[in-house]
Amino acid sequence: MKILLLLVAIFTFNFSNVNAQENDENIVLKKGKATYYHSKFVGRKTTSGQVYRHEKLTAAHRTLPFGTEVTVTNPKNGKSVTVVINDRGPFNKHLMIDLSQSAAREIGIIGAGVAAVEMTYELPGKEKLANKKVDNEVNGI
Repeated sequence: MKILLLLVAIFTFNFSNVNAQENDENIVLKKGKATYYHSKFVGRKTTSGQVYRHEKLTAAHRTLPFGTEVTVTNPKNGKSVTVVINDRGPFNKHLMIDLSQSAAREIGIIGAGVAAVEMTYELPGKEKLANKKVDNEVNGI
């Protein structure tokens, strides 16, 4: 009986560790430079078709799917903001992400122009990608 309980405990412990590792493998951390949109872009359409509003917490990235939630952290002050990717860019190879003005303000990079940041996001699983495709088809995107 003790052996059976020990085996159950070991199996349960190992199974929970596997889930935690799988979750950690889906989180991506990147370090790079961020900038923010100039106010002249307010009211213009983004690549996704949405209209850019500086008060929204949005961002542009070259490759991440539209709708991806990204947490951007300023390592100098520890402030973070979560933004939604709705545009393409930045097109300067030295920049990683373009933030809306509100997002840049929240992490304290307004005025700096360009700042070092850390960006984290979750890789979409097959199920999330399938749901995203259905949502996009329903919404006409």
